[in-house]
Amino acid sequence: MTSGQYSVKDIRHEASRRRTFAVISHPDAGKSTTTEALALHARAIGQAGATHGKAGRRATVSDWMQMEQDRGISISSAALQFEYRDAVFNLVDTPGHADFSEDTYRVLSAVDCAVMLIDAAKGLEAQTMKLFEVCAHRNIPIITVVNKWDRPGLDALELMDEVQQRTGLLPTPITWPVGQSGDFRGVLDRISGEYTKYTRTDGGATIAGEDTYTSEAAADLEGDAWTTAVDESDLLEMEDQNHDQETFLAGKSTPVMFASAVLNFGIHKLLDLLVDLAPPAEARLDKDDQPRPVDDPFSGFVFKVQAGMDSHHRDRLAYIRVCSGVFERGTVLTHASTGKPFATKYAQQVFGRDRDVVDEAFPGDVVGLVNASALRVGDSLYLDKKVEFPGIPTFSPEHFMVIRAKDSSKYKQFRRGIEQLDHEGVIQVLRSDLRGDQAPVLGAVGPMQFEVAEDRMTNEFNAPCTLERLNFSLARRTTPECVPTLARERSVEVLHRSDGELLALFSDRWRLQGVQKNHPDLVLEPLVVS
Repeated sequence: MTSGQYSVKDIRHEASRRRTFAVISHPDAGKSTTTEALALHARAIGQAGATHGKAGRRATVSDWMQMEQDRGISISSAALQFEYRDAVFNLVDTPGHADFSEDTYRVLSAVDCAVMLIDAAKGLEAQTMKLFEVCAHRNIPIITVVNKWDRPGLDALELMDEVQQRTGLLPTPITWPVGQSGDFRGVLDRISGEYTKYTRTDGGATIAGEDTYTSEAAADLEGDAWTTAVDESDLLEMEDQNHDQETFLAGKSTPVMFASAVLNFGIHKLLDLLVDLAPPAEARLDKDDQPRPVDDPFSGFVFKVQAGMDSHHRDRLAYIRVCSGVFERGTVLTHASTGKPFATKYAQQVFGRDRDVVDEAFPGDVVGLVNASALRVGDSLYLDKKVEFPGIPTFSPEHFMVIRAKDSSKYKQFRRGIEQLDHEGVIQVLRSDLRGDQAPVLGAVGPMQFEVAEDRMTNEFNAPCTLERLNFSLARRTTPECVPTLARERSVEVLHRSDGELLALFSDRWRLQGVQKNHPDLVLEPLVVS
């Protein structure tokens, strides 16, 4: 069965055009700037504005929250769609701060490829390594971009050694820098052997100039810098560090490019690489490990729920990744977990703050469903042929605070705000009969999540609040039968999470080990991302 006027051939063709990917990195490696540069080069926007604080430049399109613009970081994820050549890009922006690694994990469930940025001066940083591990776990192929090559940094060959030794991926550079870090002149294309020379533009706000030269002309133009680049490329050749599509898609190798996103150097080549090498939208496995072909009737899953994106839009957006068939606005779908109908009268594509009504979408696309209060992260939707995709695990919280309303007369707004933040997954909400609904406990992977919660409670829900830190640092899943024993232990508290899990909180690892030693029969299971 096909959707509307589209044949199986049409749907397969549209799926083959899609490139759904995320840009991921350690904070300050240039993720938001790269996102903006990609949109600029694809002509989706006319001028870049980055969050690095230069006077006269706009806030980045993908960063809409005031806290993001103030601090120059990405906290929430936004979906940008644009076309380049014959491809349709769905760029799902991810949080750029380590405290929001849980949200990054959710976003990565919706993509087919990742662009990993490495700071040329810092190499593989802590958050970069965590993201490599998540991509490996989810079998997501990685394109690596060494960013900020216009600034002094590490040696290019040393960086390649570091990538291989620390990630286990074989780096297979597609381009190689001409000029050492801090003296970025252009790149050697290792496939064609040609030289692309870059020319700066004012502030990097517009597309950089690019001129292509033959190897002979490059040698005359750049002298020793070109000779060095050729010699180093030959070394890579000797080590068989050449791109192989099969090992790339299998997660064993990573194509590498050199760039400076802030100057728009190398971005065009990255777009071309995504078209030529990144996997298109293909059949996704359901929770029973059965593939859902892209030409099956519509199906999709929720990977993000977001509200408060615009003070003029007091609504909630549920971002869905289309997995199969054609999404058509107005179609009544089925909510897999409840079996209830779900109407799609209001559907949008979101480009940062900007919204456009979307009438149809194909496998690989990201659609925002408006006022989707019934949907939670990980939910599946389908048409005709039932399917349910694997749920998205929740991370184990490591920081805990009690939240209370400052003004008791605003308890209604306070409760609505807490429910909304919990629904979005901004924060985990834990309750107990002892503490009551007026003083729930918030659990977070990183402490900045509390700042986001406090800011939104005050400014979005008009419910100023106070936060009080609790002396707990880890949580374990337990059962009702274990509660009486745990209640008698010091520095331990048992709370209900809103998803139904019963969590035992411990002050530290030694307290946990002491309780386990004294009561070996207690159920205390780690909350492991799977």
